[in-house]
Amino acid sequence: MKAKKSTKIIHNDILRLAIPSIVSNITVPLLGLCDVTIMGHVGGATHIGAIAVGSMIFNVMYWLFGFLRMGTSGLTAQAFGRGEKREAVEECLHPDGSNRPSAERRNEGVEELRDVDVILRQSLLTALTIGLCILLLQVPLQWLTFWLMHPTAEVARLCTPYYYICIWGAPAMLGLYALTGWFVGMQDTRTPMFVAIGQNVVNIGTSLFLVLVCGMGVKGVALGTLIAQWAGFAAAIAFVIFKYGKSVLNTPLVSSHARRLSYPNFQLSILNLKLYLDIFLRTLCLVAVNFYFTAAGAAQGAEILAANTLLMQLFTLFSYVMDGFAFAGEALAGRYYGANNKPMLRQTVRRLFGWGITMVIIFTAVYWAGGTPFLRLLTTDGSVVSTAATYLPWAILIPVAGMAAFVWDGVFIGITASRAMLWACLIAAVAFFTIYLALSPTLGNHALWIALLTYLLLRGIVQTIYFSRIITNITL
Repeated sequence: MKAKKSTKIIHNDILRLAIPSIVSNITVPLLGLCDVTIMGHVGGATHIGAIAVGSMIFNVMYWLFGFLRMGTSGLTAQAFGRGEKREAVEECLHPDGSNRPSAERRNEGVEELRDVDVILRQSLLTALTIGLCILLLQVPLQWLTFWLMHPTAEVARLCTPYYYICIWGAPAMLGLYALTGWFVGMQDTRTPMFVAIGQNVVNIGTSLFLVLVCGMGVKGVALGTLIAQWAGFAAAIAFVIFKYGKSVLNTPLVSSHARRLSYPNFQLSILNLKLYLDIFLRTLCLVAVNFYFTAAGAAQGAEILAANTLLMQLFTLFSYVMDGFAFAGEALAGRYYGANNKPMLRQTVRRLFGWGITMVIIFTAVYWAGGTPFLRLLTTDGSVVSTAATYLPWAILIPVAGMAAFVWDGVFIGITASRAMLWACLIAAVAFFTIYLALSPTLGNHALWIALLTYLLLRGIVQTIYFSRIITNITL
Protein backbone atom coordinates (compact mmCIF):
# COMPACT_ATOMS: atom_id res chain seq x y z
CA MET A 1 0.00 0.00 0.00
CA LYS A 2 2.82 2.39 0.93
CA ALA A 3 4.64 1.66 -2.35
CA LYS A 4 1.47 2.38 -4.33
CA LYS A 5 0.98 5.63 -2.46
CA SER A 6 4.55 6.80 -3.14
CA THR A 7 4.18 5.82 -6.81
CA LYS A 8 1.02 7.92 -7.09
CA ILE A 9 2.77 10.84 -5.42
CA ILE A 10 5.66 10.65 -7.89
CA HIS A 11 3.28 10.44 -10.86
CA ASN A 12 1.41 13.50 -9.61
CA ASP A 13 4.65 15.39 -8.98
CA ILE A 14 5.95 14.57 -12.46
CA LEU A 15 2.79 15.86 -14.14
CA ARG A 16 2.60 18.88 -11.82
CA LEU A 17 6.10 19.88 -12.87
CA ALA A 18 6.10 18.68 -16.49
CA ILE A 19 2.87 20.21 -17.82
CA PRO A 20 3.71 23.86 -16.99
CA SER A 21 7.22 23.28 -18.40
CA ILE A 22 5.77 21.96 -21.66
CA VAL A 23 3.56 25.05 -21.93
CA SER A 24 6.61 27.26 -21.25
CA ASN A 25 8.64 25.44 -23.92
CA ILE A 26 5.91 25.93 -26.51
CA THR A 27 5.83 29.67 -25.83
CA VAL A 28 9.63 30.08 -26.32
CA PRO A 29 9.62 30.16 -30.15
CA LEU A 30 6.65 32.53 -30.13
CA LEU A 31 8.92 35.46 -29.25
CA GLY A 32 10.84 35.09 -32.50
CA LEU A 33 7.77 34.01 -34.48
CA CYS A 34 5.92 37.15 -33.42
CA ASP A 35 8.74 39.37 -34.68
CA VAL A 36 8.95 37.55 -38.02
CA THR A 37 5.17 37.65 -38.49
CA ILE A 38 4.96 41.40 -37.86
CA MET A 39 7.78 42.10 -40.33
CA GLY A 40 6.22 39.70 -42.83
CA HIS A 41 3.10 41.87 -42.95
CA VAL A 42 4.70 45.32 -42.98
CA GLY A 43 8.08 44.69 -44.61
CA GLY A 44 9.66 42.69 -47.40
CA ALA A 45 11.96 39.69 -47.62
CA THR A 46 14.97 41.69 -46.40
CA HIS A 47 13.06 42.76 -43.28
CA ILE A 48 12.16 39.13 -42.53
CA GLY A 49 15.77 38.12 -43.19
CA ALA A 50 17.06 40.79 -40.80
CA ILE A 51 14.79 39.57 -38.00
CA ALA A 52 15.69 35.93 -38.74
CA VAL A 53 19.44 36.64 -38.61
CA GLY A 54 19.11 38.73 -35.45
CA SER A 55 16.97 36.11 -33.70
CA MET A 56 19.43 33.35 -34.62
CA ILE A 57 22.36 35.33 -33.21
CA PHE A 58 20.71 35.74 -29.84
CA ASN A 59 19.25 32.22 -29.77
CA VAL A 60 22.71 30.68 -30.20
CA MET A 61 24.28 33.16 -27.78
CA TYR A 62 21.77 32.43 -25.02
CA TRP A 63 21.85 28.70 -25.71
CA LEU A 64 25.57 28.69 -24.92
CA PHE A 65 24.79 30.17 -21.51
CA GLY A 66 22.13 27.59 -20.70
CA PHE A 67 24.38 26.36 -17.90
CA LEU A 68 23.06 29.26 -15.81
CA ARG A 69 19.64 27.62 -15.68
CA MET A 70 20.73 23.99 -15.49
CA GLY A 71 23.43 24.43 -12.85
CA THR A 72 21.14 26.52 -10.65
CA SER A 73 18.31 24.01 -10.99
CA GLY A 74 20.32 21.03 -9.77
CA LEU A 75 21.96 22.81 -6.83
CA THR A 76 18.68 24.33 -5.66
CA ALA A 77 16.77 21.05 -5.93
CA GLN A 78 19.40 19.29 -3.83
CA ALA A 79 19.27 22.04 -1.18
CA PHE A 80 15.48 21.70 -1.19
CA GLY A 81 15.82 17.93 -0.65
CA ARG A 82 18.28 18.37 2.21
CA GLY A 83 15.80 20.70 3.89
CA GLU A 84 13.01 18.12 3.57
CA LYS A 85 15.23 15.40 5.03
CA ARG A 86 16.18 17.59 7.99
CA GLU A 87 12.53 18.37 8.71
CA ALA A 88 11.56 14.69 8.47
CA VAL A 89 14.30 13.57 10.87
CA GLU A 90 13.42 16.35 13.29
CA GLU A 91 9.74 15.37 13.23
CA CYS A 92 10.58 11.72 13.95
CA LEU A 93 12.83 12.61 16.87
CA HIS A 94 10.54 15.24 18.37
CA PRO A 95 6.99 14.67 17.06
CA ASP A 96 5.49 16.84 19.77
CA GLY A 97 8.13 19.56 19.44
CA SER A 98 9.30 18.98 23.04
CA ASN A 99 12.85 18.98 24.39
CA ARG A 100 14.02 21.16 21.55
CA PRO A 101 14.83 24.84 22.05
CA SER A 102 12.89 27.09 19.70
CA ALA A 103 16.03 29.12 18.99
CA GLU A 104 17.85 26.02 17.77
CA ARG A 105 14.91 25.11 15.58
CA ARG A 106 14.90 28.58 14.08
CA ASN A 107 18.66 28.53 13.48
CA GLU A 108 18.47 25.23 11.61
CA GLY A 109 15.64 26.57 9.48
CA VAL A 110 17.63 29.70 8.72
CA GLU A 111 20.69 27.62 7.82
CA GLU A 112 18.69 25.61 5.29
CA LEU A 113 17.12 28.74 3.83
CA ARG A 114 20.63 30.13 3.55
CA ASP A 115 21.49 27.36 1.05
CA VAL A 116 18.82 28.27 -1.49
CA ASP A 117 19.31 31.98 -0.81
CA VAL A 118 23.04 31.83 -1.52
CA ILE A 119 22.49 29.73 -4.65
CA LEU A 120 20.00 32.30 -5.93
CA ARG A 121 22.24 35.26 -5.15
CA GLN A 122 25.38 33.74 -6.68
CA SER A 123 23.57 32.49 -9.79
CA LEU A 124 22.04 35.92 -10.35
CA LEU A 125 25.40 37.60 -9.78
CA THR A 126 27.05 35.30 -12.32
CA ALA A 127 24.28 35.84 -14.88
CA LEU A 128 24.32 39.63 -14.56
CA THR A 129 28.13 39.71 -14.71
CA ILE A 130 28.13 37.73 -17.95
CA GLY A 131 25.37 39.98 -19.28
CA LEU A 132 27.48 43.05 -18.49
CA CYS A 133 30.48 41.52 -20.28
CA ILE A 134 28.30 40.92 -23.35
CA LEU A 135 27.27 44.59 -23.31
CA LEU A 136 30.90 45.69 -23.05
CA LEU A 137 31.88 43.41 -25.95
CA GLN A 138 28.85 44.08 -28.12
CA VAL A 139 30.81 45.66 -31.00
CA PRO A 140 33.34 42.83 -31.53
CA LEU A 141 30.53 40.29 -31.00
CA GLN A 142 28.54 41.96 -33.76
CA TRP A 143 31.51 41.82 -36.14
CA LEU A 144 32.11 38.15 -35.29
CA THR A 145 28.51 37.00 -35.67
CA PHE A 146 28.00 38.86 -38.95
CA TRP A 147 31.28 37.41 -40.27
CA LEU A 148 30.12 33.88 -39.38
CA MET A 149 26.62 34.28 -40.87
CA HIS A 150 27.49 36.28 -44.01
CA PRO A 151 24.18 38.17 -44.38
CA THR A 152 23.64 40.24 -47.53
CA ALA A 153 24.50 43.91 -47.33
CA GLU A 154 20.84 44.97 -47.13
CA VAL A 155 19.97 42.36 -44.48
CA ALA A 156 23.05 43.37 -42.49
CA ARG A 157 22.03 47.04 -42.68
CA LEU A 158 18.58 46.28 -41.28
CA CYS A 159 19.83 43.73 -38.75
CA THR A 160 22.43 46.06 -37.22
CA PRO A 161 19.98 48.32 -35.32
CA TYR A 162 18.01 45.21 -34.27
CA TYR A 163 21.21 43.74 -32.81
CA TYR A 164 22.30 46.89 -30.98
CA ILE A 165 18.87 47.29 -29.36
CA CYS A 166 18.30 43.65 -28.38
CA ILE A 167 21.81 43.25 -26.99
CA TRP A 168 20.71 45.38 -24.01
CA GLY A 169 18.38 42.56 -23.03
CA ALA A 170 21.30 40.17 -22.38
CA PRO A 171 21.48 40.80 -18.59
CA ALA A 172 17.71 40.32 -18.30
CA MET A 173 17.65 37.09 -20.32
CA LEU A 174 20.61 35.55 -18.52
CA GLY A 175 19.21 36.65 -15.16
CA LEU A 176 15.92 35.02 -16.13
CA TYR A 177 17.82 31.80 -16.91
CA ALA A 178 19.19 31.78 -13.36
CA LEU A 179 15.77 32.55 -11.87
CA THR A 180 14.06 29.86 -13.95
CA GLY A 181 16.59 27.27 -12.76
CA TRP A 182 16.02 28.35 -9.17
CA PHE A 183 12.23 28.07 -9.53
CA VAL A 184 12.54 24.57 -11.01
CA GLY A 185 14.86 23.55 -8.17
CA MET A 186 12.26 24.85 -5.71
CA GLN A 187 9.76 22.41 -7.34
CA ASP A 188 7.94 25.31 -9.00
CA THR A 189 7.47 25.25 -12.79
CA ARG A 190 4.24 27.24 -12.80
CA THR A 191 5.98 30.54 -12.11
CA PRO A 192 8.31 30.26 -15.17
CA MET A 193 5.21 29.38 -17.23
CA PHE A 194 3.40 32.54 -16.11
CA VAL A 195 6.51 34.61 -16.81
CA ALA A 196 6.90 33.12 -20.31
CA ILE A 197 3.25 33.77 -21.17
CA GLY A 198 3.50 37.31 -19.83
CA GLN A 199 6.63 37.93 -21.92
CA ASN A 200 4.81 36.95 -25.08
CA VAL A 201 1.82 39.17 -24.30
CA VAL A 202 4.11 42.16 -23.67
CA ASN A 203 6.20 41.41 -26.76
CA ILE A 204 3.24 41.09 -29.11
CA GLY A 205 1.41 44.13 -27.77
CA THR A 206 4.46 46.41 -27.62
CA SER A 207 5.87 45.34 -30.99
CA LEU A 208 2.53 45.82 -32.74
CA PHE A 209 2.16 49.29 -31.22
CA LEU A 210 5.70 50.40 -32.08
CA VAL A 211 5.58 49.03 -35.64
CA LEU A 212 1.99 49.70 -36.72
CA VAL A 213 1.24 52.87 -34.74
CA CYS A 214 4.68 54.47 -34.36
CA GLY A 215 6.05 53.20 -37.69
CA MET A 216 9.40 52.16 -36.20
CA GLY A 217 9.89 49.09 -38.40
CA VAL A 218 12.71 46.75 -37.41
CA LYS A 219 13.67 49.05 -34.53
CA GLY A 220 10.15 48.78 -33.16
CA VAL A 221 10.30 44.98 -33.23
CA ALA A 222 13.68 45.04 -31.47
CA LEU A 223 12.47 47.50 -28.85
CA GLY A 224 9.35 45.41 -28.24
CA THR A 225 11.52 42.33 -27.70
CA LEU A 226 13.80 44.27 -25.35
CA ILE A 227 10.90 45.56 -23.25
CA ALA A 228 9.42 42.06 -23.05
CA GLN A 229 12.75 40.62 -21.87
CA TRP A 230 13.14 43.12 -19.04
CA ALA A 231 9.45 42.77 -18.16
CA GLY A 232 9.93 39.01 -17.83
CA PHE A 233 12.99 39.48 -15.62
CA ALA A 234 11.17 42.02 -13.42
CA ALA A 235 8.17 39.70 -13.13
CA ALA A 236 10.40 36.79 -12.07
CA ILE A 237 12.06 38.96 -9.40
CA ALA A 238 8.61 40.04 -8.22
CA PHE A 239 7.55 36.39 -7.91
CA VAL A 240 10.63 35.65 -5.79
CA ILE A 241 9.85 38.56 -3.48
CA PHE A 242 6.11 38.03 -3.10
CA LYS A 243 5.97 34.24 -3.36
CA TYR A 244 9.12 33.29 -1.47
CA GLY A 245 9.99 36.53 0.32
CA LYS A 246 8.92 35.40 3.78
CA SER A 247 10.90 32.16 3.57
CA VAL A 248 13.94 33.31 1.65
CA LEU A 249 14.43 37.07 1.77
CA ASN A 250 12.88 38.13 5.08
CA THR A 251 14.56 35.62 7.38
CA PRO A 252 16.93 36.37 10.31
CA LEU A 253 19.71 36.09 7.72
CA VAL A 254 19.87 39.85 7.74
CA SER A 255 21.02 39.79 11.36
CA SER A 256 22.99 36.80 12.64
CA HIS A 257 24.06 35.62 9.19
CA ALA A 258 24.40 38.98 7.48
CA ARG A 259 28.16 39.06 7.94
CA ARG A 260 28.58 35.56 6.55
CA LEU A 261 26.41 36.28 3.52
CA SER A 262 28.22 39.50 2.74
CA TYR A 263 31.16 37.41 1.52
CA PRO A 264 31.06 34.93 -1.37
CA ASN A 265 30.56 31.24 -0.62
CA PHE A 266 33.80 30.08 -2.25
CA GLN A 267 33.02 26.38 -1.96
CA LEU A 268 29.76 26.91 -3.79
CA SER A 269 31.51 29.18 -6.30
CA ILE A 270 34.01 26.43 -7.17
CA LEU A 271 31.18 23.90 -7.54
CA ASN A 272 29.29 26.36 -9.75
CA LEU A 273 32.38 26.88 -11.92
CA LYS A 274 32.80 23.13 -12.43
CA LEU A 275 29.12 22.69 -13.25
CA TYR A 276 29.08 25.68 -15.59
CA LEU A 277 32.21 24.58 -17.46
CA ASP A 278 31.00 21.00 -17.93
CA ILE A 279 27.57 22.09 -19.14
CA PHE A 280 29.07 24.79 -21.38
CA LEU A 281 31.37 22.25 -23.08
CA ARG A 282 28.44 19.85 -23.42
CA THR A 283 26.42 22.63 -25.06
CA LEU A 284 29.27 23.22 -27.52
CA CYS A 285 28.99 19.54 -28.51
CA LEU A 286 25.24 19.97 -29.05
CA VAL A 287 25.77 23.13 -31.09
CA ALA A 288 28.48 21.44 -33.18
CA VAL A 289 26.22 18.49 -34.03
CA ASN A 290 23.19 20.66 -34.83
CA PHE A 291 25.23 23.11 -36.89
CA TYR A 292 26.97 20.34 -38.85
CA PHE A 293 23.68 18.55 -39.47
CA THR A 294 22.35 21.71 -41.12
CA ALA A 295 25.59 22.43 -42.98
CA ALA A 296 25.91 18.85 -44.27
CA GLY A 297 22.33 18.98 -45.55
CA ALA A 298 22.97 22.34 -47.24
CA ALA A 299 26.05 20.93 -48.97
CA GLN A 300 23.79 18.36 -50.66
CA GLY A 301 21.60 21.01 -52.25
CA ALA A 302 18.69 23.29 -51.44
CA GLU A 303 16.12 20.52 -51.75
CA ILE A 304 17.86 18.25 -49.22
CA LEU A 305 18.34 21.20 -46.89
CA ALA A 306 14.65 22.08 -47.09
CA ALA A 307 13.61 18.44 -46.57
CA ASN A 308 15.85 18.05 -43.50
CA THR A 309 14.57 21.34 -42.09
CA LEU A 310 10.97 20.16 -42.36
CA LEU A 311 11.74 16.76 -40.83
CA MET A 312 13.60 18.37 -37.93
CA GLN A 313 10.31 20.01 -36.95
CA LEU A 314 9.25 16.53 -35.83
CA PHE A 315 12.28 16.45 -33.54
CA THR A 316 11.43 19.95 -32.25
CA LEU A 317 7.86 19.01 -31.38
CA PHE A 318 9.00 15.90 -29.53
CA SER A 319 11.68 17.88 -27.69
CA TYR A 320 9.13 20.43 -26.42
CA VAL A 321 7.24 17.67 -24.64
CA MET A 322 10.23 15.66 -23.44
CA ASP A 323 11.96 18.77 -22.12
CA GLY A 324 8.94 19.20 -19.85
CA PHE A 325 9.57 15.76 -18.35
CA ALA A 326 13.29 16.56 -18.19
CA PHE A 327 12.47 19.64 -16.09
CA ALA A 328 10.44 17.40 -13.78
CA GLY A 329 13.45 15.09 -13.59
CA GLU A 330 15.71 18.00 -12.62
CA ALA A 331 13.44 19.03 -9.76
CA LEU A 332 12.59 15.59 -8.37
CA ALA A 333 15.91 13.81 -8.92
CA GLY A 334 17.77 16.71 -7.32
CA ARG A 335 15.30 16.76 -4.44
CA TYR A 336 15.70 13.07 -3.58
CA TYR A 337 19.42 13.04 -4.31
CA GLY A 338 19.89 15.95 -1.91
CA ALA A 339 17.91 14.01 0.72
CA ASN A 340 19.98 10.82 0.08
CA ASN A 341 16.66 9.07 -0.58
CA LYS A 342 17.77 6.27 -2.89
CA PRO A 343 14.38 4.45 -3.06
CA MET A 344 12.48 7.59 -4.12
CA LEU A 345 15.22 8.52 -6.60
CA ARG A 346 14.98 5.08 -8.19
CA GLN A 347 11.20 5.29 -8.34
CA THR A 348 11.38 8.77 -9.85
CA VAL A 349 13.67 7.54 -12.61
CA ARG A 350 11.39 4.55 -13.29
CA ARG A 351 8.28 6.73 -13.49
CA LEU A 352 10.02 9.27 -15.73
CA PHE A 353 10.97 6.48 -18.11
CA GLY A 354 7.40 5.18 -17.91
CA TRP A 355 6.12 8.56 -19.10
CA GLY A 356 8.92 8.68 -21.66
CA ILE A 357 7.91 5.32 -23.15
CA THR A 358 4.30 6.53 -23.26
CA MET A 359 5.38 9.63 -25.20
CA VAL A 360 7.46 7.46 -27.57
CA ILE A 361 4.44 5.30 -28.39
CA ILE A 362 2.19 8.32 -28.93
CA PHE A 363 4.62 10.36 -31.03
CA THR A 364 5.83 7.41 -33.10
CA ALA A 365 2.24 6.43 -33.93
CA VAL A 366 1.28 10.03 -34.79
CA TYR A 367 4.37 10.57 -36.94
CA TRP A 368 3.89 7.26 -38.73
CA ALA A 369 0.22 7.98 -39.47
CA GLY A 370 0.42 11.72 -40.10
CA GLY A 371 4.01 12.42 -41.11
CA THR A 372 3.37 13.09 -44.80
CA PRO A 373 0.22 15.22 -44.24
CA PHE A 374 2.23 17.23 -41.71
CA LEU A 375 4.93 17.87 -44.32
CA ARG A 376 2.28 19.05 -46.79
CA LEU A 377 0.98 21.38 -44.09
CA LEU A 378 4.42 22.98 -43.80
CA THR A 379 5.00 23.51 -47.52
CA THR A 380 3.17 23.38 -50.84
CA ASP A 381 6.35 22.49 -52.74
CA GLY A 382 5.67 18.96 -53.98
CA SER A 383 9.30 18.15 -54.75
CA VAL A 384 10.39 19.08 -51.22
CA VAL A 385 7.60 16.97 -49.72
CA SER A 386 8.60 14.05 -51.95
CA THR A 387 12.25 14.35 -50.92
CA ALA A 388 11.35 14.65 -47.24
CA ALA A 389 9.11 11.57 -47.50
CA THR A 390 12.17 9.56 -48.58
CA TYR A 391 13.84 10.25 -45.25
CA LEU A 392 10.66 10.30 -43.14
CA PRO A 393 11.22 6.77 -41.73
CA TRP A 394 14.39 8.02 -40.05
CA ALA A 395 12.56 10.99 -38.50
CA ILE A 396 9.84 8.66 -37.21
CA LEU A 397 12.54 6.88 -35.18
CA ILE A 398 13.57 10.09 -33.36
CA PRO A 399 11.32 9.46 -30.31
CA VAL A 400 12.67 5.90 -29.95
CA ALA A 401 16.31 6.98 -30.24
CA GLY A 402 16.10 10.21 -28.26
CA MET A 403 13.76 9.58 -25.35
CA ALA A 404 16.37 8.22 -22.93
CA ALA A 405 18.74 11.13 -23.62
CA PHE A 406 16.03 13.64 -22.67
CA VAL A 407 15.08 11.82 -19.46
CA TRP A 408 18.67 11.26 -18.37
CA ASP A 409 19.59 14.89 -19.07
CA GLY A 410 16.94 15.99 -16.59
CA VAL A 411 18.01 13.46 -13.97
CA PHE A 412 21.72 14.24 -14.39
CA ILE A 413 21.12 17.98 -14.11
CA GLY A 414 19.19 17.35 -10.90
CA ILE A 415 21.96 15.27 -9.35
CA THR A 416 24.59 17.68 -10.80
CA ALA A 417 26.41 14.85 -12.62
CA SER A 418 27.70 17.36 -15.14
CA ARG A 419 30.90 15.53 -16.00
CA ALA A 420 28.95 12.38 -16.90
CA MET A 421 26.66 14.47 -19.12
CA LEU A 422 29.71 15.96 -20.85
CA TRP A 423 31.32 12.58 -21.51
CA ALA A 424 28.06 11.11 -22.82
CA CYS A 425 27.57 14.01 -25.23
CA LEU A 426 31.22 14.05 -26.30
CA ILE A 427 31.27 10.30 -27.05
CA ALA A 428 27.98 10.59 -28.95
CA ALA A 429 29.22 13.63 -30.92
CA VAL A 430 32.41 11.80 -31.96
CA ALA A 431 30.28 8.86 -33.10
CA PHE A 432 28.03 11.26 -35.08
CA PHE A 433 30.90 12.74 -37.06
CA THR A 434 32.64 9.37 -37.54
CA ILE A 435 29.53 7.62 -38.83
CA TYR A 436 28.56 10.42 -41.20
CA LEU A 437 32.03 10.84 -42.69
CA ALA A 438 32.36 7.05 -43.12
CA LEU A 439 28.93 6.45 -44.68
CA SER A 440 28.17 9.67 -46.56
CA PRO A 441 30.06 8.75 -49.75
CA THR A 442 27.73 5.78 -50.31
CA LEU A 443 24.54 6.65 -48.40
CA GLY A 444 24.39 10.45 -48.78
CA ASN A 445 21.66 12.05 -46.67
CA HIS A 446 20.66 8.68 -45.22
CA ALA A 447 24.08 8.64 -43.54
CA LEU A 448 23.31 12.00 -41.93
CA TRP A 449 20.11 10.67 -40.36
CA ILE A 450 21.78 7.41 -39.26
CA ALA A 451 24.50 9.49 -37.57
CA LEU A 452 21.93 11.70 -35.82
CA LEU A 453 19.91 8.75 -34.50
CA THR A 454 23.07 7.01 -33.31
CA TYR A 455 24.14 10.21 -31.57
CA LEU A 456 20.83 10.42 -29.68
CA LEU A 457 20.83 6.72 -28.82
CA LEU A 458 24.43 6.72 -27.57
CA ARG A 459 23.80 9.64 -25.22
CA GLY A 460 21.08 7.61 -23.52
CA ILE A 461 23.16 4.43 -23.36
CA VAL A 462 26.26 6.10 -21.88
CA GLN A 463 24.20 7.96 -19.27
CA THR A 464 22.43 4.71 -18.31
CA ILE A 465 25.82 3.16 -17.55
CA TYR A 466 26.91 6.21 -15.56
CA PHE A 467 23.70 6.28 -13.50
CA SER A 468 24.08 2.64 -12.46
CA ARG A 469 27.42 3.65 -10.92
CA ILE A 470 26.11 6.85 -9.33
CA ILE A 471 23.11 5.22 -7.63
CA THR A 472 25.33 2.67 -5.85
CA ASN A 473 27.29 5.47 -4.19
CA ILE A 474 24.23 7.03 -2.53
CA THR A 475 24.13 6.17 1.16
CA LEU A 476 20.98 6.35 3.25
